[in-house]
Amino acid sequence: MSKIIASAAIRGAHAMVERAETMLAEAIALKGKDAKVEYPNTAYYLPIMYLFLGQKVTKLGDLEESLKEARKLLGKIPTEKVWLPYLGEALDSGAATLIAEETIEALKYVTGPSPVDGIWLGFTDDSILRLQGIKLVDGRMPGFAAIVGCTDTNEAAVKLVRALQERSILVFMAGNSSGKAIAEQLAQEKIEMNWNTFLVPYGKEITSAVHALNFAARSAMTFGGVEPGDRRAAREILLYNKTRVHAFVMALGADVSAGKNQLITDEKYATAAGAINFGFPVIADVNIPQILPSGICTYEHVISGVRMDEIVSRAIELRGLTIKIEKVPIPVPYGAGFEGERVRKEDMFVEFGGKRSEAFELLQMKAMDDVEDGKIEVIGPETDAMKEGEAYPLGIVIEVAGRDFQEDFESVLERRVHEFISCASGILHLSQRASIWLRISKQAHDKGFMIRHFGEILLAKLHGEFSAIVDRVQVKLYTDAAAVKDLREKAKAVYAKRDDRIAGMTDEDVDTFYSCALCQSYAPNHVCIVTPQRLGLCGAYTWLDCKASYQINAHGPNEPVKKGMVIDERKGQWQNINTYVETKSNGNLKRFNAYSIMEDPMTSCGCFECIAAIVPEVNGVMIVDRDFNGMTPVGMKFSTLAGQIGGGHQTPGFTGIGKLYISSPKFLFAEGGHKRIVWMPKQLKEEIAERLNAQLAKAGLTGFYEKIATEENADDPEKLLAYLQEIGHPVFEMEALF
Repeated sequence: MSKIIASAAIRGAHAMVERAETMLAEAIALKGKDAKVEYPNTAYYLPIMYLFLGQKVTKLGDLEESLKEARKLLGKIPTEKVWLPYLGEALDSGAATLIAEETIEALKYVTGPSPVDGIWLGFTDDSILRLQGIKLVDGRMPGFAAIVGCTDTNEAAVKLVRALQERSILVFMAGNSSGKAIAEQLAQEKIEMNWNTFLVPYGKEITSAVHALNFAARSAMTFGGVEPGDRRAAREILLYNKTRVHAFVMALGADVSAGKNQLITDEKYATAAGAINFGFPVIADVNIPQILPSGICTYEHVISGVRMDEIVSRAIELRGLTIKIEKVPIPVPYGAGFEGERVRKEDMFVEFGGKRSEAFELLQMKAMDDVEDGKIEVIGPETDAMKEGEAYPLGIVIEVAGRDFQEDFESVLERRVHEFISCASGILHLSQRASIWLRISKQAHDKGFMIRHFGEILLAKLHGEFSAIVDRVQVKLYTDAAAVKDLREKAKAVYAKRDDRIAGMTDEDVDTFYSCALCQSYAPNHVCIVTPQRLGLCGAYTWLDCKASYQINAHGPNEPVKKGMVIDERKGQWQNINTYVETKSNGNLKRFNAYSIMEDPMTSCGCFECIAAIVPEVNGVMIVDRDFNGMTPVGMKFSTLAGQIGGGHQTPGFTGIGKLYISSPKFLFAEGGHKRIVWMPKQLKEEIAERLNAQLAKAGLTGFYEKIATEENADDPEKLLAYLQEIGHPVFEMEALF
């Protein structure tokens, strides 16, 4: 390592640890050693300490021990004549820096000022980590950049993050240069920043950069099964993140007040050394010493003096990312980083659907001769004939033809319309089918975006994503009110017919299930088995989705698995499925029961929509989704539960599930099915009410829905027991689970 960098990193680490010690002493004097310290909604305590030290920090006094360990890692501050020929002392000092920064950031939640302030988001909780996890594993998000500092101009800042968004790279922002942060520059230009837009501003201080690294640490523990506190943890975190979490640090040194570059501070060097512990290289626009040999990182550790117009492409090369840039012929930027943008009413040019007009989208299979490939028709007024601020009807009719296309694939492709359209900058698309809501922003309109561009997006994406089964695509965009009204009713009939056909499929109807190995990029031992009556635990992949995926790419994440001989029909166990999961889990799993929570349940990677868990006191099962942040009757919040069962482990009594599985006839069939459900959050209960009530009626359980408790009735086992006894819940008549 360069002598200058090593010296600066060690000096910066000493300064950071001293600062953390001072802040901790002040906090203890104010609050006492027993004062609680925690990040919001996480099962991983303070993740850096938990991973590297195995320490479950819960109170201020625990941090004294953390900082003692950090002190042990600090190298001796070298003189200018000292040459450090290897990375060791600087990397250890980098680890000490992360412990100190985690301390400083955690103390903000105890003594203030609050790290969540204005544009600053502070710590990323576990629910967001898992929600974004599916984007990391399915390739929509190839990696992340941690930007420290700012650019010379606001224009350059916007250009930089747009380039990263177009490549679907998640952007974390922390720190500043001469008092100016890139997130502040983006805010001045009214760029939307949040998790949905892939732009995440953690905080203005360099210490907030630790949140990008505790995000990576939790990814390793959540998805990769890295054991916290293990003596090999430092090595395992490096190897896991080096190969599976493709991240890099972008250090920007612009001095906007003086109009010239300034050197990176010692504290930034120390933080960079901490990032290199995770295998994350550093790329800088200022002329700092470089570390070119590979070793800890995949390629060079530090490269510098990179021009701003080259920095994104150089960073991608440095990290070894495979990037697919969307080439869609529309006048606005396009990429997954724009998918979550919101178009507020005051920024809207026109809107379609929602509460103010009728709108729908429908994709249907047609004969080859009935589809003129590449044809886009706008039937009714275009945007140039529309009045700003008004609502108009819209019907999106997509007709596809393909030699290998099947009618069952219609809904699979149609569900992707939301994602495809949402990835256009300045365009809002919400919901599906006959309840869609779209907005075109004033900015997008000013750049020339028109209704026909919805067709351009759909043509490009359907051909690009589904070329194996789609040969021809044409799009008809209706804005004529009478036509939209008539076609919307016809579309509803098509939706109903599809639902009836798919809802009628059972696991017994097919001899083949499908695997889903998407999450193995993060959870190497996890395997999903997707059946017609049990979708993937992330909620995103049904049996039909997997079938279509396999037909599109036989070497992709989904492959057919013949069920083979039935071993246990009630539990949902088949001979060939067992053989398959043992092979694909690297020998970690021997058996799999599709319908049981108590015996050899499906493993969980960390991307699950919900968790089902046994409540022993009432002989029943509770279900909690990731959107619920409150306490559950098992004494754990969602984040804590998720920490217990993620990483590809089989955990009897707990299982990750998709929301749709709750209304399946096969829901926990081995344990008695729906009658076992005793509790779920009110919002989740209401969300699934229509489907669940329909299934309960078929099973002769009319009136059972009302007997399922929510947080309004109980949040601990004693209250839940009393409530269920009072209302006469049928779970007490069932066979004991233990």
